[in-house]
Parts: sequence; structure tokens; C-alpha cells
Amino acid sequence: MKIYLKIWRQKDASSKGKIVDYTLDQVESDMSFLEMLDVLNEDLVAKGEEPVEFDHDCREGICGTCSLMINGQPHGPDRLITVCQLHMRSFNDGDTIVIEPFRAKAFPVIKDLIVDRSAFDRIQQAGGYISVNTSGNPVDANAIPIEKHIADKAMDAATCIGCGACVAACKNASAMLFTSAKVSQFALLPQGKVEAAERVENMVRQMDLEGFGNCTNTGACEVECPKGISLENIARMNREYLSAAVKG
Repeated sequence: MKIYLKIWRQKDASSKGKIVDYTLDQVESDMSFLEMLDVLNEDLVAKGEEPVEFDHDCREGICGTCSLMINGQPHGPDRLITVCQLHMRSFNDGDTIVIEPFRAKAFPVIKDLIVDRSAFDRIQQAGGYISVNTSGNPVDANAIPIEKHIADKAMDAATCIGCGACVAACKNASAMLFTSAKVSQFALLPQGKVEAAERVENMVRQMDLEGFGNCTNTGACEVECPKGISLENIARMNREYLSAAVKG
């Protein structure tokens, strides 16, 4: 296949970026999207040009670092996958593909297609954990009986990989789906209820401090999420937050 690429290039956070055109011949349909970018970079390096910087790590749909806007869609045209799971067979010979970084005030561009998503880390650090005293004789968590449908919902929330597709898809750049997933995975379980009020208040406060927008129930976040995180988690977080506010 012959593919025409329009890729966002930006030297650093303080520089003005622009779209640069590239043409790539002999693209195989079995290539992953990231392998295609690898081939492009090999060509650029061979020509003495600066390669395109992009994030990647596991290339197995687990880590979420390979986050790109592809033709205006987070992670590309296929559903429930990350960019590293996207293959070139999803495109046709002669297609033009526009590749950009995730766009959000809270996700500043570092270089080219790489953005700083450390805002998510700070939201997690604000309360996305359980404090456990490991001294003495702690009770094994597996000894606490939990109904299966509750455990399943907690596990569904915990599958969030923090890629940021929800933010990129949202017209308001809201992080409500991410934050609610991290709240829900603990709020549903008995181990998380001790710190529930403090957790939701601290995480929501940090989310607002990071500059993410408000949720207006558009639903684009759930549609674009590679792990299918449900909007139900946002409703649960709202209930948790209201309960914490009432308790004072």
C-alpha cells in the first residue's frame, strides 16, 4: 500500500508546531500502526532527518502509552483497542492519515506526538489507593466475601489503563471517566470503604486543579475508551462525592 501521512511535528513545548506531509510506500496490511511509524522513522533517519517522536511501551494494549489521535479519533477507527493493536489493514491503498497528539490543556505537548499525562498520576496520588497497616497480623483480603457481580464491576473499573482517550474524545477535555474508574474500583469493595469520603474528595479536587473540563454527559469518552469503561462509573463517583459532602 501507499499511504500519505500528515503528522504533527513540534520541537518542544515552547515551540510552534505544524503538520508535515510524508509519503510511505510498500506498507503491508499486516503491519501494526506503530510498525508503520517505525518504518517511517527508519526512512527519516536514513535521510539524516529527525524521526517522529511518539510514545510506546508494551505494544500489547496494556500500558496505554501509545496514545494518538488518528484522523480525529483517539486510538484510530477501530473500537476497544489501543493504537498498538491497530493494523494497517484498517486503511486502504492511497489513504491520507492525519496523526496528532492528544489535545487537552492538562496534556501539554512534550515533543511531536508525545504529551505529558502526569496529571493522571497526580490524581491517583491524591487518593487512588488503600492505606494498609502491614504490621501485626493483617487479614488476608481474599478472606472477605464479596458478591460476584460487585467484584466484576470493581474489576471492570480497574481495567482502565489511564491512556487519556476519554480526555481526548471529550469536547470539554474532561477526566471524569478516568477519575471515576479509579474511584469505583475501590468504592465497590469493602477494603476501599474506610477511606471512601476522603478519597473521592481529594481525587476530584486534584482533577479540577489539573485543569480538566467538566462532564456534560456527551458519552464520547465511553465510546472511545479502549477498555470500554462505562459511564456508570461517573454516576457512581457523583454519588460518592455527594455522600462525602453531606457527611462533611
